[in-house]
Amino acid sequence: MQKLVLASNNAGKVKEFQALLAPLNFQVIPQGELGIPSAEEPHCTFVENALAKARHASAVSGLPALADDSGICAHALNGKPGVLSARFAGEQGDDAANNQKLIQELKDQVDRGAHYVCALVFVNSADDPEPLIVQTRWYGQIVDQASGNNGFGYDPHFFLKNQNCTAAGLDPVQKNLISHRGQALRELITQLKARA
Repeated sequence: MQKLVLASNNAGKVKEFQALLAPLNFQVIPQGELGIPSAEEPHCTFVENALAKARHASAVSGLPALADDSGICAHALNGKPGVLSARFAGEQGDDAANNQKLIQELKDQVDRGAHYVCALVFVNSADDPEPLIVQTRWYGQIVDQASGNNGFGYDPHFFLKNQNCTAAGLDPVQKNLISHRGQALRELITQLKARA
């Protein structure tokens, strides 16, 4: 089994990546288990932040690293909260506070369209000159009323018309098939296989 450090301590993300990468024989180790502190995320794009996190985790661990930077972009808010999704309600923002702020900012907006973005970066080493980079989107609508017991982040307010439920209402297996992270990881897996 190949060890891979995941540049995240988000329990929801760790669980999703472990499930999605297990069939490829990767042992996904959250960076916190290796004592790796979180990297700075000073950039204004998902790709730049994911690359910075992957290089940082690989440099400290000496292992290949996988990092994602993901968030939600509301169309009526010019893409906000974007890269600040996890900290939308402040540095100590939690899911409930972040969702409340998003609902508040959209209260007078007719366009409730939004999309999740996932930028996924894999590096073999900290100075890998050819990082694998994938970016995907998952479209839905922001709804005021939370529903569903699965997922995390903005999932309880991210309504999917075709499924007639929020992302938090999806079975985790189904979510992994259609989510931004699931899409990105499948594309990354295709690239990893092509590189092997």
